[in-house]
Amino acid sequence: MVGCGVRSVQLPPLSLLTLARRQEGLVSAGQCDRAGVGAARRGRLVRDEVWERPTRGVFDVEPARDRRHDADHRRRRAAWLGMLAFGPGAVAVGPCALALHRVEGLPRDIAPEIALPGGTAGRNRGGVRVRTFGGFETLRYGDRAIAELVPALVQALPELPRVHAVAVLDGVLRRGSLSDTAYTTVRERARGRRGAAALSSWWALVDRRAESPLETIARLHCVDAGIPPDELQVEIRSARGRLLGRGDLGWRLPQGRWLIAEIDGREFHDRPDALLRDRTRQNALISTGRVDILRFTSNDLRTPTYLPTTIRAALARAATAAEPDMGVVIDARHGTHVGFVAGTSPSGG
Repeated sequence: MVGCGVRSVQLPPLSLLTLARRQEGLVSAGQCDRAGVGAARRGRLVRDEVWERPTRGVFDVEPARDRRHDADHRRRRAAWLGMLAFGPGAVAVGPCALALHRVEGLPRDIAPEIALPGGTAGRNRGGVRVRTFGGFETLRYGDRAIAELVPALVQALPELPRVHAVAVLDGVLRRGSLSDTAYTTVRERARGRRGAAALSSWWALVDRRAESPLETIARLHCVDAGIPPDELQVEIRSARGRLLGRGDLGWRLPQGRWLIAEIDGREFHDRPDALLRDRTRQNALISTGRVDILRFTSNDLRTPTYLPTTIRAALARAATAAEPDMGVVIDARHGTHVGFVAGTSPSGG
């Protein structure tokens, strides 16, 4: 304000801010120039802490945004950071391309990775890794290019931790983003790549029935502990065949009963409507007397031994428990287990 010793800040044009929103809050120096925001003005915006400069030639127009609980945004932002830092020809690859394909199961944070046109080698700069993968298929992403899903998987999987590699594959198969034929192609192309030797024992762990990365993590914790679930997405039906609900992970108990582990994802289960549906479903399952349910959250999975230790204890208790009343039919996707109506016996007597 004139005369008060306070300098007003000239905000950037709306068109540039709109572009930044499509790029996870980031713009390049070239985009700024084309929008009329020159180097001197960019410097003032950074000095006044209106913008930040995360790497050379790239500006964050919303530095105050709280990104702590938005891992999807952070991963996509990493992809955009790499592409914007190296210019219009830079191609997002590996985990960054997968993030832009909206693939689930990636680590919470990933590093920016790009490839240059024609497989040109380049030096890493400003936290951005330049990869030389040779030729691979790309597709347009706005006015940029990213690796297609199959090559992005081939690039990323050998370098991902096992739990994330399996979760990524579970997710793309479940959603139908990757066909069975394309999955075979990924396996063939990954063979012989640096770091791919470990994949040979991971393919057998992939299961498209997992409905979230958290379910994959929980399942792998149990596999590592020697108590893999007997079934995924166990269907619990009444004696009349009505579907009462499904359980995420299931272990068979004596007398045809089930131990169910439910994995609660924060994004879904924090909503009041979801909580109500979950409670109604759980009450219906427990009231049958044929199902034991244990619930776990993402925080529980931070300690790899917690869930399997709890499951193992529940299985041990169930092994010595009295036979419950019977009155429901319990179906799993890969098997049918029939309970008998109270007052009857397996022989019909």
